[in-house]
Formats: sequence, C-alpha cells, structure tokens
Amino acid sequence: MKKNITKFLAFSCMAIMLLASCKKDEVRTVTQTAKGGSLTVSTTTPALTKSNLSANAITLTGSAQSYGYSAAPTYTFQIAVKGTDFAKPTEVTLPVGVFAKSYNVQDFNNLLLSMNLPTGTPAQLEMRLKSSLSSSATEGTAYSNVVTVTATPFALVSYIYVPGAYQGWNPPTADSLQSPTGNGVYTGIINFTAGNLDFKITPQKKWDVAYGSSGTGKISTSGGNISAPAAGKYYFTVDLNNGTITMAPADYMSVIGNAPVGSNWSADIDLKYNNGTLAWEGAVPMVVGEFKFRMGHDWANSYGVPKPGGDGTFLNNTENNNIPITTAGTYNVSITTIYSDYTTDISKLGKIDRSATAKYSVVKQ
Repeated sequence: MKKNITKFLAFSCMAIMLLASCKKDEVRTVTQTAKGGSLTVSTTTPALTKSNLSANAITLTGSAQSYGYSAAPTYTFQIAVKGTDFAKPTEVTLPVGVFAKSYNVQDFNNLLLSMNLPTGTPAQLEMRLKSSLSSSATEGTAYSNVVTVTATPFALVSYIYVPGAYQGWNPPTADSLQSPTGNGVYTGIINFTAGNLDFKITPQKKWDVAYGSSGTGKISTSGGNISAPAAGKYYFTVDLNNGTITMAPADYMSVIGNAPVGSNWSADIDLKYNNGTLAWEGAVPMVVGEFKFRMGHDWANSYGVPKPGGDGTFLNNTENNNIPITTAGTYNVSITTIYSDYTTDISKLGKIDRSATAKYSVVKQ
C-alpha cells in the first residue's frame, strides 16, 4: 500500500511539471499616457479686410499624437477665446489623415463672428489640436501645445444709402443697398415716384461723403445728382471700387385676393422690398378670405399654397391654391424671391428667377 502511494505522488509531480512547461508566456498590451502632438500656425496676427476676402488668412498645421501603440484617433482643432480655458471651444473635426486646415479671410472672419466676437475690436484666441479615441470617454484624449492668435473681425454685411427726392433728401431715413460680403458691390431696389427721380449715394446716413453722377454709369464724390430713368421700382448695382452704377426695372411682388382689404381680387396691394432682409414685405389689413402673391400685377406668375398642402415656408410659382386667412386683422406678410444671376447676362438684372421656390410668411400682428 505504501508503495502505491509513493508511485501516485511521483506521477502527480511529473504531471504538474509537464503542465507548467507547456504554459505560454502571456502577451499584454499596456495603455500608455497619450503624448500630445504639436500645433503651428502660419501667422499669429491674421489680417482681416473686406477688400481681400479670398486671400489666405491663416493655416493651422498639427502633427499626429503618440499613443505608443496602433490607434485610430479623431483629430479636432479647438478654438476658444483666451482666458476661457477651452470651456466652450469651437471645434473643427479633421478628415482621416489630414492635419492641416486653411482659412481664407471670409471664412475665418465668419468663424470669429460665429463665436459672437465684437467687430472692430482685436480678439485673442487660443488654439490647440485635440486627439481622442472616444467621443464620450476622456481616457485616451490628448492635446497639443496652445497657440495664441490675435485677429480683428469685421462686420461682413455692409450698407450704403440712397437719399433723394423720392424721400425728401434725408439721409437718416433713406433706403439702403446691401453688400452681402462687404466687398464694395451693393445691390437693392429703390421705388421712385413721379417727378422725384434725383438722388445720391452716401456711405453713411449723413452728407459728409456723397457720390453723384460723373457721366453715364459713373459715380464720384464730386459728381452731381444721379437720376433714375423713370418712376417705378429699379434694381441697383453700385460698385464703389470702380465707381460705377447700373439700374434696371425690377420685378416686384404684391398681394391680391378677397382677404386683403381693398383688393377683392381686382386691385393689387404692392409690397415694399426690404434691402436688409431681401424680402418683399408689408403690413396688410385682412378680413376672412384668401389671397395670393403675384409678380408684376400679372396672373402669369402667381404664388399660392402648394397643391398637396402648404408647408408654411415655401411657395412655388403658378401653384393654384389660395392662401387662407381665417381671422381678420393686420398681417405682416413677406415673400423672399430669388433674383437671377446677372453677372454674365446684364439683361437679367432685376429679374426674378421664376423657377425657384420663394420663402414666405404670414403672421398676424
């Protein structure tokens, strides 16, 4: 019996040694602390001016973060006002394999305006490159060095004014023309009344500087009064860079129906073009009934509720359904038509693109 126990113990020891010799070495991957990459910028004082919107303002260039193992992080440029410790940064996510981002003047200025920075005042910004393995976890997130940039945003949209006989030669109340990009080219619509065709152009709502006529299609600060061709609504283009002005009769909008007071489907109620909102607008007294928008007092181009049912936002030309008014009152109505691109065909100046949908609103005061 004792002999058998001895043999059993010997066999067990051999088995344990055999199993130990067969065990493989374990391979472990240990996450290392992410090491931030680097960030450089082409300039720390980008020059932002309206006269050079397409020029390069700044280029941000980063480098890959080091994780110590194969990883596929997401890279994001973070931009924040200096002193906020990136509490609420503006973030620009980069495509895979891309570590640089260039901004022209217009785009970088728009970025600063989106951060609600005041125009005309130098702003200090802090920038860094963020690398993250997860959008929800902080583990594996790393940041580059911080770069400080100083830039002065400008108001992109700018206006000039058209004081003249049609409104009593009073600059503070004159209609405006708008330049959407602030590039010195202004457009808009002015309604001239009979016998009141003379006007001038002022950069501000005062007479300190005024542009007048210096020949056909030319304007200068030493010119005399400019004259509209005739009474009516005219679409303007004024180029202060080249000192030129062009006018053409403008397509215009009105409302008609049995809801607008005084219309009764026979008389149009003209709307006024707002050169700021780019919409035809008016405060129109209404009774219970229906109406439509139409162009040039002509049924050939009328805008009603889309046949499947109005969505409250857009109308199509030549739709059949009338727009209903169910409660009497004064309504603020507006319709934003799209004017044709005239840059390659001047005959399209002031012409509404009839194929485009038009945004509209009807709101009771």
